[in-house]
Amino acid sequence: MSVKYTESVYIVLMGIEAQTDVHYSMPVKTMIYDAMNYGEQVNEAKKQHQKNKDYKSSDEFLSGFTLEDRLTPVITITLYLGTKNWDGPRSLVEMMPHMDERFRPFINDYRINLLNPLEITDFSKFKTGLRPLFEVLKNASDEGKLNDLITKDETFTRVDVETVAAINLFAGTDIKYDEKEEVVNMCKAWDDHKKLGIQEGMKQGIQQGMKQGMQQGRCLEVYSLVQDGILDPEVGASRVSMSLDDFADAMQKAGYKLPEMV
Repeated sequence: MSVKYTESVYIVLMGIEAQTDVHYSMPVKTMIYDAMNYGEQVNEAKKQHQKNKDYKSSDEFLSGFTLEDRLTPVITITLYLGTKNWDGPRSLVEMMPHMDERFRPFINDYRINLLNPLEITDFSKFKTGLRPLFEVLKNASDEGKLNDLITKDETFTRVDVETVAAINLFAGTDIKYDEKEEVVNMCKAWDDHKKLGIQEGMKQGIQQGMKQGMQQGRCLEVYSLVQDGILDPEVGASRVSMSLDDFADAMQKAGYKLPEMV
């Protein structure tokens, strides 16, 4: 991305470095990216001067860069899309141990431009799909706040599908939507998502209950057969996957007795 030239501002090259996880050497990583870009600008200037043969001095020839040449500013923004707090360093100096303060003026620091949704307090400044994405990320760890946000904020009544896909990816949600549509009513989609979750929970509960009921019925049947002497206790314990001692205790708790105790 670039900012065009005006009467008072030169073109500025802007780069976005997206991070879904905290990067503990981000200042160095960013510094390398920016330095490489500046290096490319110097090399490009050198190529042009060599082609035009317009160096005015041996100093310019040696530098490959003239006194009038200027670099285009490079701004790299680290866009953090994680859901936990950024606890990594934000400057080069923060990656270094504590040192004698007398050395500090001689160390060139390098700070990162961190855009962290979890630290934003005013989302009204964002007019694109970044706003709902950032707001969801900030509230992703609190189910109650996330529910209130999506169901009560009108911003979520019309969200483009790309943003919904990004929300699912980075916030870990599973909001269903029609990919053929341009915008999604996330309020309704979220409500449907919750209802589906409740239905799935009930279904799983019923299935689990039926499974437990069948297992219990199976145990009672085996207890009865052992009590009547039709099955040996060892065989009965094996059929319900228990040790003999656990099987005997379970039989007694269920009101049955081993044959020798009849």
